[in-house]
Amino acid sequence: MRAIVGLLIAAVIAFAAYRLYLSKAVPEGGGTAVTQSISLTGVKNDLLAIAQAERAYMAQNGRYASMDELLSSGSLAMSRPARDGYEYTLETTATGFTITARYTRASELTYPTLVIDQTMQIRQQ
Repeated sequence: MRAIVGLLIAAVIAFAAYRLYLSKAVPEGGGTAVTQSISLTGVKNDLLAIAQAERAYMAQNGRYASMDELLSSGSLAMSRPARDGYEYTLETTATGFTITARYTRASELTYPTLVIDQTMQIRQQ
């Protein structure tokens, strides 16, 4: 009987620890889930890659390029400007560029919109 009670107490403690772990990984009321953090890291890397390609294109051609020009010229090695529900848009002027990563899928979590420009600083909007 003592062994069963000890096993039951150990199971309750393990369950409580598991619930505590899950509450930290996905906080109630939104927050950042683990998979969301992984996606955001990839999106930030993509934004930096697109911005680097934009800077290199400017150095070679004397102007900033559209996303289609970056992709078709081989300056940017992406199959399409998107990742894990994020869509990338690129706006250029004679003096700079702005790349925006916007989450477009329906989700219970709140995904931030990320922006980078010629300063190479990623900001949340």
